[in-house]
Amino acid sequence: MGHHDLGWQAGVDGISVSLENDHVATVTISRPPDNFFDLDLLSNLADVFEALDAMPACRVIILRGEGRHFCAGARFDPDAGDLITQAGEHGNPLYAHAIRLAECALPVVAVIQGAAIGGGLGLALVADFRVAAPEARFAANFARLGLHQGFGISATLPAVVGQQRALDLLYTGRRVSGAEALEIGLCDRLVPMAQLLAEAHRLATDIATSAPLAVRAIRATLRGGLAERMRTATQREHRAQRELRQTRDFAEGVRAYAERRSPFFESR
Repeated sequence: MGHHDLGWQAGVDGISVSLENDHVATVTISRPPDNFFDLDLLSNLADVFEALDAMPACRVIILRGEGRHFCAGARFDPDAGDLITQAGEHGNPLYAHAIRLAECALPVVAVIQGAAIGGGLGLALVADFRVAAPEARFAANFARLGLHQGFGISATLPAVVGQQRALDLLYTGRRVSGAEALEIGLCDRLVPMAQLLAEAHRLATDIATSAPLAVRAIRATLRGGLAERMRTATQREHRAQRELRQTRDFAEGVRAYAERRSPFFESR
């Protein structure tokens, strides 16, 4: 199979891209093992999506993470904290790039081999489809940290699993295995780890075989409002996150997570 070298993207920090002659591009987040994202990585990822969207040769994107995990979320460090506490009324710049990802007109297939946690789950939910291995684990673990969900998950998670299951996952912050993810619709295909990329590619090529203008039109009908719903959701999410980051419960949640113990929350 022929290979188009997207050399202009080869130097993008933390991301590699290949575009095959079957019109399927594979975008790999290359920060193993956890593939944590920060502002620069999300900005670069959105740039790559926009560039592929503008290429007639590209019809479908496969999004994957290098190594053991898809994406374990945002990097928890003082700088990441500052993005929430100091971003002001205009919102979190991380979420502006999440919305740019949702604005891409191409179908996206996410490959989940390990963790898709927190913001990593948000990233997986921006995709049209999720192909997972039994070893995959999904979690919207924000409440366990004393925080409100972000990344537009308020809009994307109920759209995928329904309102009641979204409430369950968000209130409890519990982990979901690959098998349960398939059962509740959080992933669309479940295959052994060794077959994961091949199955994602099979789904992507099936989509790429359809008429590309028709697929874009169908996607615009069904998902065209997603970016706007995410924009509204992230504004609310950001306000709630800023408030909750000031609480003792948030400090305790982060501390307990780092110490691998159950948190003791006091509602203050």
